[in-house]
Amino acid sequence: MPISMHREWMKPSSRLFAATLVAVTTPVLPTTALADDWSGLEDVHLDVISRTAEERERVSAVTSMPQDFSEPWAFEENSAGAQTVRLRQTADAFSQPAANLSFEQELDFRVGNGMFKRIWVSAPASTLASDGLGPLFNARSCQRCHLKDGRGHPPEGPEDTAVSTFLRISVRAPDMAEVERYIAGTHPTAPDPVYGTQLQDFSLPGHTPEYRLQVQYEEIEVPLSGGEVARLRQPLYSATELGYGPLHAEAMLSPRVAPQMIGMGLLEAVPTQDILEWADPEDANGDGISGRAQVVWSEVHDRPVLGRFGHKAGNPSILEQTASAFAGDIGISNPIHRAGSGECTDAQTDCAAALHGGDPEQDGLEIDQAGLDLVTFYSRTLGVPARRDVDDPQVLRGREVFFDTGCASCHRPNYVTHRLDGENPASFQLIWPYTDMLLHDMGSGLADHRPEGRADGREWRTAPLWGIGLTETVSGHTQFLHDGRARSLLEAVLWHGGEAETAKAKVVAMHPDDRKALIRFLESL
Repeated sequence: MPISMHREWMKPSSRLFAATLVAVTTPVLPTTALADDWSGLEDVHLDVISRTAEERERVSAVTSMPQDFSEPWAFEENSAGAQTVRLRQTADAFSQPAANLSFEQELDFRVGNGMFKRIWVSAPASTLASDGLGPLFNARSCQRCHLKDGRGHPPEGPEDTAVSTFLRISVRAPDMAEVERYIAGTHPTAPDPVYGTQLQDFSLPGHTPEYRLQVQYEEIEVPLSGGEVARLRQPLYSATELGYGPLHAEAMLSPRVAPQMIGMGLLEAVPTQDILEWADPEDANGDGISGRAQVVWSEVHDRPVLGRFGHKAGNPSILEQTASAFAGDIGISNPIHRAGSGECTDAQTDCAAALHGGDPEQDGLEIDQAGLDLVTFYSRTLGVPARRDVDDPQVLRGREVFFDTGCASCHRPNYVTHRLDGENPASFQLIWPYTDMLLHDMGSGLADHRPEGRADGREWRTAPLWGIGLTETVSGHTQFLHDGRARSLLEAVLWHGGEAETAKAKVVAMHPDDRKALIRFLESL
Protein backbone atom coordinates (compact mmCIF):
# COMPACT_ATOMS: atom_id res chain seq x y z
CA MET A 1 0.00 0.00 0.00
CA PRO A 2 1.70 3.26 -1.07
CA ILE A 3 2.56 5.35 1.95
CA SER A 4 1.67 8.52 0.00
CA MET A 5 -1.96 7.46 0.18
CA HIS A 6 -1.83 7.87 3.93
CA ARG A 7 -0.41 11.39 4.17
CA GLU A 8 3.06 10.06 5.11
CA TRP A 9 1.48 8.70 8.23
CA MET A 10 2.50 10.71 11.30
CA LYS A 11 5.71 12.00 9.70
CA PRO A 12 5.35 15.76 10.26
CA SER A 13 7.21 18.25 8.15
CA SER A 14 8.30 21.45 9.84
CA ARG A 15 8.25 23.12 6.40
CA LEU A 16 4.60 22.19 5.92
CA PHE A 17 3.88 23.44 9.43
CA ALA A 18 5.47 26.79 8.63
CA ALA A 19 3.57 27.04 5.34
CA THR A 20 0.30 26.58 7.19
CA LEU A 21 1.06 29.44 9.53
CA VAL A 22 1.94 32.06 6.94
CA ALA A 23 -0.56 31.26 4.18
CA VAL A 24 -2.26 34.51 3.14
CA THR A 25 -4.94 34.53 0.46
CA THR A 26 -6.31 38.05 0.88
CA PRO A 27 -4.90 41.52 0.16
CA VAL A 28 -2.37 43.05 2.53
CA LEU A 29 -3.98 44.91 5.41
CA PRO A 30 -2.70 47.69 7.66
CA THR A 31 -0.09 46.85 10.26
CA THR A 32 -2.80 46.61 12.91
CA ALA A 33 -3.96 43.36 11.31
CA LEU A 34 -2.71 40.05 12.65
CA ALA A 35 -0.45 38.89 9.86
CA ASP A 36 1.83 35.87 10.34
CA ASP A 37 2.17 36.00 14.14
CA TRP A 38 0.58 32.71 15.17
CA SER A 39 1.97 32.63 18.71
CA GLY A 40 -1.61 32.30 19.99
CA LEU A 41 -2.07 28.86 18.45
CA GLU A 42 -0.92 27.01 21.52
CA ASP A 43 -3.64 25.18 23.43
CA VAL A 44 -4.60 28.08 25.70
CA HIS A 45 -7.95 26.50 26.58
CA LEU A 46 -6.33 23.50 28.31
CA ASP A 47 -4.05 22.93 31.31
CA VAL A 48 -1.43 20.97 29.40
CA ILE A 49 1.40 18.90 30.84
CA SER A 50 4.21 18.65 28.27
CA ARG A 51 4.92 15.18 26.96
CA THR A 52 8.17 13.58 27.91
CA ALA A 53 10.48 12.13 25.26
CA GLU A 54 9.36 8.65 26.30
CA GLU A 55 5.70 9.61 25.90
CA ARG A 56 6.36 11.09 22.46
CA GLU A 57 7.89 7.79 21.38
CA ARG A 58 4.91 5.86 22.74
CA VAL A 59 2.47 8.16 20.94
CA SER A 60 4.38 7.81 17.68
CA ALA A 61 4.34 4.02 17.98
CA VAL A 62 0.66 3.67 18.82
CA THR A 63 -0.46 6.03 16.04
CA SER A 64 1.96 4.73 13.40
CA MET A 65 0.81 3.47 10.03
CA PRO A 66 -0.83 0.04 10.43
CA GLN A 67 0.61 -2.73 8.28
CA ASP A 68 -1.71 -5.66 8.92
CA PHE A 69 -5.33 -5.29 7.79
CA SER A 70 -6.28 -8.91 8.37
CA GLU A 71 -7.34 -8.53 12.01
CA PRO A 72 -8.51 -5.82 14.42
CA TRP A 73 -5.91 -3.37 15.69
CA ALA A 74 -5.06 -2.99 19.36
CA PHE A 75 -7.66 -0.91 21.24
CA GLU A 76 -9.54 -0.15 18.00
CA GLU A 77 -12.90 -1.12 19.48
CA ASN A 78 -12.51 1.58 22.15
CA SER A 79 -13.10 4.58 19.89
CA ALA A 80 -12.83 7.06 22.77
CA GLY A 81 -10.22 5.31 24.89
CA ALA A 82 -11.30 5.18 28.54
CA GLN A 83 -14.29 7.38 27.70
CA THR A 84 -15.80 4.66 25.48
CA VAL A 85 -19.22 3.50 26.67
CA ARG A 86 -21.02 0.20 26.24
CA LEU A 87 -23.07 0.06 23.07
CA ARG A 88 -26.81 0.56 23.51
CA GLN A 89 -28.97 -0.37 20.56
CA THR A 90 -31.47 2.34 21.50
CA ALA A 91 -32.00 6.04 20.84
CA ASP A 92 -29.98 6.76 24.01
CA ALA A 93 -26.75 5.43 22.48
CA PHE A 94 -25.22 8.93 22.29
CA SER A 95 -26.55 10.20 25.63
CA GLN A 96 -24.32 8.35 28.08
CA PRO A 97 -21.70 10.00 30.30
CA ALA A 98 -18.10 9.16 29.43
CA ALA A 99 -17.12 5.92 31.15
CA ASN A 100 -14.23 7.42 33.13
CA LEU A 101 -16.07 10.23 34.94
CA SER A 102 -15.77 10.46 38.70
CA PHE A 103 -18.88 10.40 40.86
CA GLU A 104 -18.76 14.20 41.23
CA GLN A 105 -18.23 14.68 37.49
CA GLU A 106 -21.17 12.45 36.69
CA LEU A 107 -23.34 14.64 38.92
CA ASP A 108 -22.21 17.70 36.93
CA PHE A 109 -22.98 15.77 33.74
CA ARG A 110 -26.53 15.06 34.92
CA VAL A 111 -27.15 18.69 35.89
CA GLY A 112 -25.69 19.87 32.58
CA ASN A 113 -27.95 17.42 30.77
CA GLY A 114 -30.94 18.95 32.51
CA MET A 115 -29.93 22.41 31.33
CA PHE A 116 -29.26 21.05 27.83
CA LYS A 117 -32.87 19.85 27.77
CA ARG A 118 -34.32 22.97 29.45
CA ILE A 119 -37.26 24.52 27.59
CA TRP A 120 -36.76 28.29 27.64
CA VAL A 121 -39.77 30.60 27.92
CA SER A 122 -40.39 34.27 27.22
CA ALA A 123 -39.74 36.96 29.81
CA PRO A 124 -41.05 37.94 32.21
CA ALA A 125 -42.02 34.60 33.73
CA SER A 126 -42.33 33.07 37.18
CA THR A 127 -39.59 30.60 36.24
CA LEU A 128 -36.77 33.16 36.44
CA ALA A 129 -34.09 30.57 35.71
CA SER A 130 -35.72 29.65 32.39
CA ASP A 131 -36.97 32.91 30.92
CA GLY A 132 -35.36 35.02 28.23
CA LEU A 133 -36.20 33.06 25.09
CA GLY A 134 -35.76 34.96 21.83
CA PRO A 135 -37.39 37.24 20.80
CA LEU A 136 -36.18 35.52 17.60
CA PHE A 137 -34.94 31.95 17.77
CA ASN A 138 -34.42 28.66 15.95
CA ALA A 139 -35.24 26.37 18.88
CA ARG A 140 -36.41 26.54 22.51
CA SER A 141 -33.72 24.21 23.85
CA CYS A 142 -30.39 22.66 22.89
CA GLN A 143 -32.11 19.27 22.81
CA ARG A 144 -34.62 20.41 20.17
CA CYS A 145 -31.83 20.66 17.57
CA HIS A 146 -29.58 17.88 18.92
CA LEU A 147 -32.34 15.41 19.68
CA LYS A 148 -30.88 12.57 21.75
CA ASP A 149 -27.50 14.25 21.13
CA GLY A 150 -27.70 13.07 17.54
CA ARG A 151 -27.79 14.52 14.06
CA GLY A 152 -30.42 16.92 12.76
CA HIS A 153 -32.13 16.78 9.38
CA PRO A 154 -33.51 19.21 6.80
CA PRO A 155 -37.27 19.74 6.61
CA GLU A 156 -39.04 16.98 4.72
CA GLY A 157 -42.08 18.47 3.05
CA PRO A 158 -44.13 21.61 3.80
CA GLU A 159 -45.47 20.32 7.13
CA ASP A 160 -42.04 19.56 8.62
CA THR A 161 -40.29 22.35 10.54
CA ALA A 162 -36.62 23.22 10.09
CA VAL A 163 -35.96 23.10 13.84
CA SER A 164 -32.60 21.31 13.44
CA THR A 165 -31.58 23.22 10.30
CA PHE A 166 -31.02 26.92 9.66
CA LEU A 167 -29.33 29.24 7.18
CA ARG A 168 -26.13 31.09 7.99
CA ILE A 169 -25.95 34.51 6.36
CA SER A 170 -23.20 37.05 5.76
CA VAL A 171 -22.12 39.75 3.34
CA ARG A 172 -18.72 40.81 2.14
CA ALA A 173 -17.09 43.30 4.49
CA PRO A 174 -17.29 46.75 2.89
CA ASP A 175 -13.81 47.79 4.03
CA MET A 176 -11.30 45.17 5.06
CA ALA A 177 -9.30 47.77 6.98
CA GLU A 178 -12.25 48.07 9.38
CA VAL A 179 -12.48 44.36 10.15
CA GLU A 180 -11.66 43.92 13.82
CA ARG A 181 -9.16 41.27 14.87
CA TYR A 182 -8.30 40.36 11.31
CA ILE A 183 -6.43 37.07 10.93
CA ALA A 184 -4.17 36.50 7.93
CA GLY A 185 -5.87 34.41 5.27
CA THR A 186 -9.37 35.25 6.49
CA HIS A 187 -12.08 36.12 3.98
CA PRO A 188 -13.49 39.32 5.50
CA THR A 189 -17.24 39.10 5.93
CA ALA A 190 -19.86 40.95 7.98
CA PRO A 191 -23.35 40.15 9.25
CA ASP A 192 -26.31 41.05 7.07
CA PRO A 193 -27.23 44.57 8.31
CA VAL A 194 -30.83 43.50 8.95
CA TYR A 195 -30.76 39.74 9.53
CA GLY A 196 -27.44 39.29 11.34
CA THR A 197 -25.41 36.08 11.08
CA GLN A 198 -28.18 33.47 10.93
CA LEU A 199 -31.83 33.38 10.03
CA GLN A 200 -34.36 32.55 12.76
CA ASP A 201 -37.67 30.99 11.76
CA PHE A 202 -39.45 31.27 15.12
CA SER A 203 -40.40 34.28 17.25
CA LEU A 204 -42.24 35.23 20.39
CA PRO A 205 -45.85 36.56 20.11
CA GLY A 206 -45.82 40.11 18.84
CA HIS A 207 -42.66 39.59 16.84
CA THR A 208 -42.27 38.42 13.26
CA PRO A 209 -40.07 35.43 12.38
CA GLU A 210 -37.25 36.28 10.01
CA TYR A 211 -38.08 33.71 7.34
CA ARG A 212 -39.29 30.29 6.37
CA LEU A 213 -36.82 27.74 5.01
CA GLN A 214 -37.80 25.88 1.86
CA VAL A 215 -35.84 23.10 0.20
CA GLN A 216 -36.39 21.60 -3.23
CA TYR A 217 -34.43 18.71 -4.68
CA GLU A 218 -33.34 17.68 -8.14
CA GLU A 219 -32.38 14.03 -8.50
CA ILE A 220 -29.09 13.10 -10.15
CA GLU A 221 -28.20 9.59 -11.33
CA VAL A 222 -24.66 8.29 -10.83
CA PRO A 223 -23.76 5.06 -12.67
CA LEU A 224 -21.65 2.66 -10.61
CA SER A 225 -19.65 -0.43 -11.49
CA GLY A 226 -21.53 -3.71 -11.76
CA GLY A 227 -24.53 -2.05 -13.37
CA GLU A 228 -25.61 -0.34 -10.15
CA VAL A 229 -27.01 3.20 -10.11
CA ALA A 230 -27.05 5.67 -7.23
CA ARG A 231 -29.43 8.62 -7.06
CA LEU A 232 -28.32 11.82 -5.38
CA ARG A 233 -30.42 14.80 -4.27
CA GLN A 234 -29.21 18.23 -5.40
CA PRO A 235 -30.83 20.71 -2.97
CA LEU A 236 -32.00 24.22 -3.70
CA TYR A 237 -32.53 26.34 -0.59
CA SER A 238 -34.62 29.47 -0.43
CA ALA A 239 -35.48 31.94 2.32
CA THR A 240 -39.17 32.76 1.86
CA GLU A 241 -41.67 34.88 3.82
CA LEU A 242 -38.95 37.33 4.85
CA GLY A 243 -40.18 39.23 7.87
CA TYR A 244 -37.93 42.30 7.76
CA GLY A 245 -37.61 43.18 4.12
CA PRO A 246 -35.27 41.86 1.44
CA LEU A 247 -31.90 40.35 2.14
CA HIS A 248 -28.81 42.37 1.35
CA ALA A 249 -28.04 42.33 -2.38
CA GLU A 250 -24.79 40.44 -1.71
CA ALA A 251 -26.14 38.13 1.00
CA MET A 252 -24.48 34.73 1.09
CA LEU A 253 -26.55 31.87 2.54
CA SER A 254 -25.43 28.46 3.71
CA PRO A 255 -27.53 25.67 5.28
CA ARG A 256 -26.45 24.02 8.52
CA VAL A 257 -27.79 20.81 10.03
CA ALA A 258 -27.12 20.18 13.73
CA PRO A 259 -24.24 17.66 14.08
CA GLN A 260 -24.03 14.80 16.55
CA MET A 261 -22.53 15.66 19.95
CA ILE A 262 -20.37 12.71 21.01
CA GLY A 263 -16.64 12.87 21.70
CA MET A 264 -16.28 16.64 21.52
CA GLY A 265 -14.14 16.95 24.65
CA LEU A 266 -11.64 14.50 23.21
CA LEU A 267 -11.38 16.45 19.95
CA GLU A 268 -10.79 19.57 22.02
CA ALA A 269 -7.93 17.78 23.82
CA VAL A 270 -6.03 16.81 20.64
CA PRO A 271 -2.77 18.81 20.56
CA THR A 272 -2.88 21.72 18.13
CA GLN A 273 0.60 20.75 16.95
CA ASP A 274 -0.62 17.27 15.96
CA ILE A 275 -3.38 18.79 13.82
CA LEU A 276 -1.13 21.38 12.19
CA GLU A 277 1.54 18.80 11.39
CA TRP A 278 -1.02 16.91 9.27
CA ALA A 279 -1.75 20.02 7.20
CA ASP A 280 -0.31 20.28 3.69
CA PRO A 281 -1.73 23.50 2.20
CA GLU A 282 0.53 23.45 -0.87
CA ASP A 283 0.22 19.66 -1.39
CA ALA A 284 3.97 19.28 -1.02
CA ASN A 285 3.74 15.49 -0.99
CA GLY A 286 1.76 15.45 -4.24
CA ASP A 287 -1.10 13.25 -3.04
CA GLY A 288 -3.79 15.73 -4.12
CA ILE A 289 -4.84 16.48 -0.52
CA SER A 290 -4.29 20.02 0.75
CA GLY A 291 -5.67 20.22 4.26
CA ARG A 292 -5.54 23.72 5.76
CA ALA A 293 -5.91 24.94 9.32
CA GLN A 294 -8.82 27.12 10.29
CA VAL A 295 -7.71 29.90 12.63
CA VAL A 296 -10.32 31.95 14.50
CA TRP A 297 -10.45 34.61 17.20
CA SER A 298 -11.13 33.37 20.72
CA GLU A 299 -13.37 35.78 22.62
CA VAL A 300 -12.38 34.07 25.87
CA HIS A 301 -8.62 34.26 25.40
CA ASP A 302 -8.56 37.36 23.19
CA ARG A 303 -6.18 35.87 20.65
CA PRO A 304 -6.19 33.71 17.50
CA VAL A 305 -6.45 29.96 18.08
CA LEU A 306 -7.09 26.86 16.00
CA GLY A 307 -10.71 26.39 14.92
CA ARG A 308 -12.07 22.91 15.67
CA PHE A 309 -15.88 22.91 15.93
CA GLY A 310 -18.64 23.58 13.42
CA HIS A 311 -18.98 22.51 9.80
CA LYS A 312 -16.23 24.96 8.82
CA ALA A 313 -14.35 24.79 12.15
CA GLY A 314 -15.50 28.30 12.98
CA ASN A 315 -15.36 27.90 16.76
CA PRO A 316 -12.21 27.29 18.83
CA SER A 317 -13.66 25.54 21.88
CA ILE A 318 -16.76 23.82 23.20
CA LEU A 319 -17.35 26.70 25.60
CA GLU A 320 -17.44 29.27 22.81
CA GLN A 321 -19.47 26.97 20.56
CA THR A 322 -22.01 26.54 23.36
CA ALA A 323 -22.18 30.26 24.11
CA SER A 324 -22.72 31.18 20.45
CA ALA A 325 -25.48 28.55 20.14
CA PHE A 326 -27.28 29.92 23.19
CA ALA A 327 -27.19 33.43 21.73
CA GLY A 328 -27.89 32.64 18.08
CA ASP A 329 -30.15 29.60 18.25
CA ILE A 330 -32.19 30.33 21.39
CA GLY A 331 -31.66 34.05 22.04
CA ILE A 332 -30.14 33.54 25.50
CA SER A 333 -27.61 36.05 26.82
CA ASN A 334 -24.49 34.65 28.47
CA PRO A 335 -21.06 35.80 29.62
CA ILE A 336 -19.61 35.70 26.09
CA HIS A 337 -22.66 37.07 24.21
CA ARG A 338 -24.31 39.47 26.64
CA ALA A 339 -27.11 40.97 24.52
CA GLY A 340 -30.50 40.13 26.03
CA SER A 341 -32.08 40.31 22.59
CA GLY A 342 -29.90 37.50 21.26
CA GLU A 343 -29.20 37.80 17.55
CA CYS A 344 -31.48 40.77 16.90
CA THR A 345 -29.83 43.57 14.93
CA ASP A 346 -30.13 47.32 15.40
CA ALA A 347 -32.45 47.38 12.39
CA GLN A 348 -34.92 45.14 14.25
CA THR A 349 -35.94 47.80 16.74
CA ASP A 350 -38.91 46.03 18.35
CA CYS A 351 -36.82 42.93 18.88
CA ALA A 352 -33.94 44.88 20.41
CA ALA A 353 -36.30 46.75 22.75
CA ALA A 354 -38.19 43.67 23.98
CA LEU A 355 -38.09 42.55 27.61
CA HIS A 356 -35.38 40.06 28.37
CA GLY A 357 -34.84 37.59 31.18
CA GLY A 358 -31.65 38.99 32.64
CA ASP A 359 -31.44 38.01 36.32
CA PRO A 360 -29.53 40.26 38.78
CA GLU A 361 -28.45 37.11 40.60
CA GLN A 362 -26.92 35.88 37.33
CA ASP A 363 -24.90 39.02 36.58
CA GLY A 364 -27.85 40.39 34.59
CA LEU A 365 -27.68 37.45 32.17
CA GLU A 366 -30.16 34.78 31.14
CA ILE A 367 -27.61 32.02 31.75
CA ASP A 368 -24.59 32.77 33.91
CA GLN A 369 -21.08 31.36 33.85
CA ALA A 370 -21.96 28.47 36.14
CA GLY A 371 -24.85 27.39 33.91
CA LEU A 372 -22.82 27.84 30.74
CA ASP A 373 -20.01 25.76 32.25
CA LEU A 374 -22.41 22.94 33.15
CA VAL A 375 -23.84 22.71 29.62
CA THR A 376 -20.29 22.87 28.27
CA PHE A 377 -19.20 20.06 30.60
CA TYR A 378 -22.14 17.94 29.48
CA SER A 379 -21.28 18.55 25.82
CA ARG A 380 -17.62 17.81 26.53
CA THR A 381 -18.16 14.48 28.28
CA LEU A 382 -20.75 12.61 26.21
CA GLY A 383 -19.39 9.11 25.75
CA VAL A 384 -18.65 7.50 22.40
CA PRO A 385 -20.17 4.00 21.92
CA ALA A 386 -17.82 1.08 21.43
CA ARG A 387 -17.14 -0.11 17.91
CA ARG A 388 -19.17 -3.00 16.57
CA ASP A 389 -18.11 -6.11 14.64
CA VAL A 390 -14.42 -5.13 14.52
CA ASP A 391 -13.48 -8.73 13.70
CA ASP A 392 -16.17 -9.28 11.05
CA PRO A 393 -14.45 -10.28 7.76
CA GLN A 394 -16.51 -7.84 5.68
CA VAL A 395 -15.73 -4.99 8.13
CA LEU A 396 -12.02 -5.84 7.99
CA ARG A 397 -12.12 -5.82 4.19
CA GLY A 398 -14.01 -2.52 4.24
CA ARG A 399 -11.40 -0.98 6.50
CA GLU A 400 -8.68 -2.01 4.04
CA VAL A 401 -10.69 -0.51 1.16
CA PHE A 402 -11.07 2.70 3.20
CA PHE A 403 -7.31 3.03 3.45
CA ASP A 404 -6.52 1.83 -0.08
CA THR A 405 -9.01 4.28 -1.57
CA GLY A 406 -7.38 7.23 0.23
CA CYS A 407 -10.24 8.07 2.62
CA ALA A 408 -7.82 8.08 5.55
CA SER A 409 -5.93 10.98 3.95
CA CYS A 410 -8.57 13.33 5.42
CA HIS A 411 -10.43 11.05 7.83
CA ARG A 412 -7.34 10.53 9.98
CA PRO A 413 -8.03 7.50 12.16
CA ASN A 414 -6.40 8.17 15.52
CA TYR A 415 -4.69 10.51 17.96
CA VAL A 416 -3.44 10.55 21.51
CA THR A 417 -4.85 13.49 23.43
CA HIS A 418 -2.84 15.88 25.60
CA ARG A 419 -1.79 14.86 29.06
CA LEU A 420 -3.84 17.31 31.09
CA ASP A 421 -3.56 18.69 34.59
CA GLY A 422 -6.26 18.02 37.17
CA GLU A 423 -9.00 15.42 36.70
CA ASN A 424 -9.81 16.08 33.05
CA PRO A 425 -11.27 12.78 31.75
CA ALA A 426 -9.95 13.51 28.24
CA SER A 427 -6.34 13.30 29.42
CA PHE A 428 -3.91 11.05 27.48
CA GLN A 429 -6.42 8.89 25.62
CA LEU A 430 -5.90 6.94 22.40
CA ILE A 431 -8.94 7.87 20.30
CA TRP A 432 -10.27 6.90 16.85
CA PRO A 433 -12.44 9.81 15.57
CA TYR A 434 -11.52 9.52 11.85
CA THR A 435 -11.01 13.24 11.20
CA ASP A 436 -8.04 15.54 10.69
CA MET A 437 -10.10 18.60 11.76
CA LEU A 438 -8.67 20.51 8.80
CA LEU A 439 -10.36 22.38 5.95
CA HIS A 440 -10.56 20.67 2.55
CA ASP A 441 -11.86 21.71 -0.86
CA MET A 442 -14.83 19.40 -1.39
CA GLY A 443 -15.60 20.49 -4.94
CA SER A 444 -18.37 22.42 -6.65
CA GLY A 445 -21.11 19.92 -5.75
CA LEU A 446 -20.86 20.65 -2.02
CA ALA A 447 -19.81 24.30 -2.36
CA ASP A 448 -21.95 26.82 -0.48
CA HIS A 449 -20.06 29.82 -1.96
CA ARG A 450 -19.97 31.40 1.49
CA PRO A 451 -16.57 31.89 3.15
CA GLU A 452 -16.19 31.58 6.91
CA GLY A 453 -12.94 32.65 8.48
CA ARG A 454 -10.11 31.13 6.45
CA ALA A 455 -12.47 28.62 4.80
CA ASP A 456 -13.58 29.58 1.31
CA GLY A 457 -16.88 28.71 -0.31
CA ARG A 458 -15.73 25.20 -1.30
CA GLU A 459 -13.99 24.17 1.94
CA TRP A 460 -15.36 22.17 4.86
CA ARG A 461 -13.88 20.68 8.00
CA THR A 462 -13.47 16.90 7.84
CA ALA A 463 -16.37 15.52 9.86
CA PRO A 464 -15.60 12.92 12.56
CA LEU A 465 -16.92 9.48 11.67
CA TRP A 466 -17.14 7.84 15.08
CA GLY A 467 -20.72 6.82 15.83
CA ILE A 468 -21.88 7.45 12.26
CA GLY A 469 -23.23 3.90 11.91
CA LEU A 470 -25.66 4.55 14.79
CA THR A 471 -27.32 7.56 13.16
CA GLU A 472 -30.53 5.76 12.31
CA THR A 473 -30.72 4.18 15.77
CA VAL A 474 -30.31 7.55 17.52
CA SER A 475 -31.87 10.04 15.11
CA GLY A 476 -34.35 7.91 13.19
CA HIS A 477 -32.90 8.76 9.77
CA THR A 478 -29.80 8.32 7.62
CA GLN A 479 -29.23 11.84 6.35
CA PHE A 480 -25.66 13.07 6.20
CA LEU A 481 -23.36 15.95 5.20
CA HIS A 482 -23.61 19.56 6.37
CA ASP A 483 -27.13 19.97 4.98
CA GLY A 484 -28.52 16.44 5.22
CA ARG A 485 -28.81 16.00 1.44
CA ALA A 486 -27.29 12.50 1.47
CA ARG A 487 -29.84 9.81 2.37
CA SER A 488 -27.24 7.11 2.94
CA LEU A 489 -23.53 6.74 3.61
CA LEU A 490 -22.97 5.80 -0.03
CA GLU A 491 -24.67 9.00 -1.20
CA ALA A 492 -22.48 10.97 1.22
CA VAL A 493 -19.35 9.40 -0.31
CA LEU A 494 -20.55 10.11 -3.84
CA TRP A 495 -21.02 13.82 -3.07
CA HIS A 496 -17.30 14.11 -2.33
CA GLY A 497 -15.37 16.10 -4.93
CA GLY A 498 -12.42 18.45 -5.08
CA GLU A 499 -9.58 16.91 -3.10
CA ALA A 500 -11.69 13.76 -2.64
CA GLU A 501 -12.52 13.38 -6.36
CA THR A 502 -9.91 10.65 -6.92
CA ALA A 503 -11.09 8.64 -3.92
CA LYS A 504 -14.71 8.98 -5.02
CA ALA A 505 -13.85 7.80 -8.53
CA LYS A 506 -12.28 4.68 -7.03
CA VAL A 507 -15.48 4.00 -5.07
CA VAL A 508 -17.55 4.37 -8.26
CA ALA A 509 -15.27 1.99 -10.18
CA MET A 510 -14.51 -0.64 -7.53
CA HIS A 511 -16.09 -4.07 -7.42
CA PRO A 512 -19.59 -3.89 -5.88
CA ASP A 513 -18.51 -6.28 -3.10
CA ASP A 514 -15.73 -3.91 -2.07
CA ARG A 515 -18.14 -0.99 -2.14
CA LYS A 516 -20.50 -2.89 0.17
CA ALA A 517 -17.58 -3.74 2.45
CA LEU A 518 -16.58 -0.07 2.62
CA ILE A 519 -20.09 0.92 3.71
CA ARG A 520 -20.18 -1.98 6.17
CA PHE A 521 -16.95 -0.66 7.74
CA LEU A 522 -18.41 2.84 8.06
CA GLU A 523 -21.53 1.38 9.67
CA SER A 524 -19.32 -0.32 12.28
CA LEU A 525 -17.83 2.98 13.46
